[in-house]
Amino acid sequence: MKIYTKTGDEGTTGLFGGGRVSKDHPRVEAYGDVDELNAFVGLARAAESMPQIDEVLVAIQRDLFSIGALLATPDQDKMQQHLTKARIGDDRIAELERSIDACDRDLETLKAFILPGGTQKAAALHVARTVCRRAERRVITLQREVEIPQIVVIYLNRLSDLLFTLARAANARAGAGEVTW
Repeated sequence: MKIYTKTGDEGTTGLFGGGRVSKDHPRVEAYGDVDELNAFVGLARAAESMPQIDEVLVAIQRDLFSIGALLATPDQDKMQQHLTKARIGDDRIAELERSIDACDRDLETLKAFILPGGTQKAAALHVARTVCRRAERRVITLQREVEIPQIVVIYLNRLSDLLFTLARAANARAGAGEVTW
């Protein structure tokens, strides 16, 4: 099978389960931003080896792949299958929260805003966090048009908090300080 199909040459793309929409449709914008987020999480994994953080990031990448598939699927039953297969539910949200809490225990209490940066890993995680917030906004926009399970917004909201905390943890573990605003 060739990587190019030429089916999108007129500015449309196919959805899972059938149907075509414009490449700038809110559904495509939403899953495109989730895909971009997944790529930045991969970049953060590649930046520096930190096994405890990298384990968390691999699981997040799997979640994001499933969320992207869900967003690309207009069929509600198939959406639910993607959520179930990915285990994205209240238990997964609790896992993200436990990861945040575990990192927070080892970090100094925030007393000011910090500038994104530090190590390459932390900087990549900060970029991923901002892309995550954009993806969250795109999903909310899409929710105005079609039914999207609320757990997707909750997941992305919690994930941005986790990515921020992981960026701080990456800097702390590397001995890099934080620059305050």
